Amino acid sequence: MRLRLVREPFDHPDYIFELKHDGFRAIAYLQNGESKLVSRNQRNLEFEALKRSLAKLPVKNAIIDGEIICVDAKGVSQFNQLLSRKGEPVFYAFDLLWVDGEDQRQMPVIERKKRLVRTAECPRLLYAQHVMQHGKAFFAEICARDLEGIVAKRKLGIYKDDAPGWLKLKNPTYSQAEGRHELLTRGR
Repeated sequence: MRLRLVREPFDHPDYIFELKHDGFRAIAYLQNGESKLVSRNQRNLEFEALKRSLAKLPVKNAIIDGEIICVDAKGVSQFNQLLSRKGEPVFYAFDLLWVDGEDQRQMPVIERKKRLVRTAECPRLLYAQHVMQHGKAFFAEICARDLEGIVAKRKLGIYKDDAPGWLKLKNPTYSQAEGRHELLTRGR
């Protein structure tokens, strides 16, 4: 699912809102005690300790959408630690696409999240909690805490690439975004 940037936070009873952490978007593929992390550009991501930890989840197989992040003691994502490989990465899981041989993508996201939380038994996996319908207040709190932003999803939405995507709202004063372009383009 792609994220589409919107400019204004909103409240709506048909939406859930999640914290948008600052990291690398990835899909975790788990099968027979092994795991693979793949970027949205279809590149294998080499976070070996994280992959070993995810491989121990109590499932035969699963596909989980999420973000690889490093967090500080307050639970705030630290992108520079992730980029420099100085922090211990965790997988911030926000959607369950497949589990134990069953495709979950046609189920509403709110149901997929209920199944995901039951699967999320791993010290290096963070479950993406959500707020129902109150995006404005949630976004204001995210900005006040200097976090990256929020993601809005239709609570009955299915997981389909050509469906209306998820919406992201970015904190315009997010301090970790300062100088990011130069950091990511250095050495190219």
